[in-house]
Amino acid sequence: MARSQFNKDSIANTIIVTLLLCVVCSVFVSTAAVFLKEKQLENKQLDMQKNILMAAGLITDATISSDEISQLFQKAKVKLVELETGKYEANIDSATYDQRKAAKNPALSKRLLAKHDIASIKRQANYAKIYLFEKDGRLDRIVLPIHGYGLWSTLYGFIALESDLKTVVGIGFYEHAETPGLGGEVDNPRWKNQWKRKEVYDETGNVAIELVKGSVDLSKPDAVHQVDALAGASLTSRGVQNLLNFWLGSQGFGPFLTRLREEM
Repeated sequence: MARSQFNKDSIANTIIVTLLLCVVCSVFVSTAAVFLKEKQLENKQLDMQKNILMAAGLITDATISSDEISQLFQKAKVKLVELETGKYEANIDSATYDQRKAAKNPALSKRLLAKHDIASIKRQANYAKIYLFEKDGRLDRIVLPIHGYGLWSTLYGFIALESDLKTVVGIGFYEHAETPGLGGEVDNPRWKNQWKRKEVYDETGNVAIELVKGSVDLSKPDAVHQVDALAGASLTSRGVQNLLNFWLGSQGFGPFLTRLREEM
C-alpha cells in the first residue's frame, strides 16, 4: 500500500483547519446575532420600561412579567421636550428618538461650557424624552431621565416627581460602573427609599436637594431636602449631587418644569 502523502500535522493543514473553523464559527455567530437582534431590542425596551415604572413607584417587584410591564407602560404619555425652551417637540418621533445617540450628533446636541457642565457629560442633546402618568385625567407623576459622571462611570437613571413637580416619588439608576459595595450602592433599595417624599426645590424654586455626610437630622427643617450620602463613596455621591443640580436646574428640565407649572 502506498503511503499517504497527506500529513495531518503539517503547518498548511493546521492553517486550513483553523481558517475553516473560524469561518464556520463566524457564520454561526452572525446568524445568531441576526435572528436574536429583534429579541434583544425587545428585551432592552422592556428593561427600560421596567426602570421607568419602578422610578415612578408603579411597580416594586423587579421580577414582574413582560406582559404586565407592557400593560402598565401603556398608561405613560411619552413626550419630547426641547430643553432650552421647555416646550414640547411634536416634529420628532418620540418612539424612535434616542437621547444618548442624539447627544453624540452635533446637529442634535450642543457642547457644554465647562462652567455649565457640572454633571461632566460634555455634550447635551437638544431634546429629552419624558414620561407623564395621569390619574382621573390629571397629571399624577412625571419621570425625567438623568445622567452624569460619578467616580468611574456615567450613571444613567430616572427621577420621578409628584404632580406638584417638586416632591420625589422615586429615583433609580439602570446603568453605571461604580464600585460594588460603595458607589454601587446607588442600586440599594434602602438608599433609594430615602428619596421618597423628599423635595427637590425650595420655596423660591431653586434646586435644594442635598446629599449629606452621615445621617440626615430629621428634626431640622432642611431634612425635607436631604438624603444620606453613600457611605465611603464621596465622589459617587458628589456625582449624583451634580447631575441632579444640572438636570433639575436651568440647564436641564428647569425651563420645562416652570412652563408646566404655569399651565397647570
